[in-house]
Amino acid sequence: MNVLSLFDGMSCGQIALERARIPVANYYASEIKPHAIKVSTHNYPKTIHLGDVTQLNIDDLPIIDLLIGGSPCQDLSRGNKLRTGLDGSKSSLFWWYIKIFKELKKKNKDLKFLFENVIMPKDDQSIINDEFNYYPVNINSRLVSPQLRDRLYWTNIGDFSRDLFGQKISMITQPKDKNITLQSILVDGYTDRKKSRALLESDSRRLTTPSKMWHRYKSTGFTTIIFDHKSLDWNKGIRYLNQTVPDGYTSILSRDKAACLIGDGWTIDVIAHIFEGLK
Repeated sequence: MNVLSLFDGMSCGQIALERARIPVANYYASEIKPHAIKVSTHNYPKTIHLGDVTQLNIDDLPIIDLLIGGSPCQDLSRGNKLRTGLDGSKSSLFWWYIKIFKELKKKNKDLKFLFENVIMPKDDQSIINDEFNYYPVNINSRLVSPQLRDRLYWTNIGDFSRDLFGQKISMITQPKDKNITLQSILVDGYTDRKKSRALLESDSRRLTTPSKMWHRYKSTGFTTIIFDHKSLDWNKGIRYLNQTVPDGYTSILSRDKAACLIGDGWTIDVIAHIFEGLK
């Protein structure tokens, strides 16, 4: 199988394919962050890097069997007050995914694809639905991890049904709930929450004082902190939560650069669950 990953990041797609035991002949990756390329190359030396998505020449590639990726979500996210949507400077990169998707389909009518993004306004979601002629499946990472991460996945992997207008509806099932709590995965420390919120780049950076961390946690809830003492007294030490990827996966990077990649990464077990349909 030949795979093309757009907006590849630190190659969570390769981890998921490996976890789902899907054999890959060639893995082509489009990514521009130097430290992301460094990590994926360190863990998967055979990765074929192609650079900027806007500069790809599909004619240089063999037949692609699987296209994957999730374009930048900042202009679609509920956390963005402006929400310029698919016309935004970052989220408009979605149209490059569509351009490449359509070019690949001309060469391989059996092309499989997976496109991931955040929960978004209905108008933007409808545009994406129409481009793929598929409705997405909504999966929250809480089922396979200790994290609340609600995401949409458009894919033709696995079975589908159709609505009254003929648009396809993905029949990917929900992953089995593993009932993983935040406390159960902590190597050390304590929490007062069953699940963490969706992790961001800022959660892994030590850029503030404990008092400010505590204030933000209590007043907004838009972060997850870990207590050093079982009394849950923040005065006895607190820290932000690190998202877990395979042990040592980002060990070649500084903490800040690793945080940048981890905050943007996929929930690997969700992706692996979808890839099971490739079998």
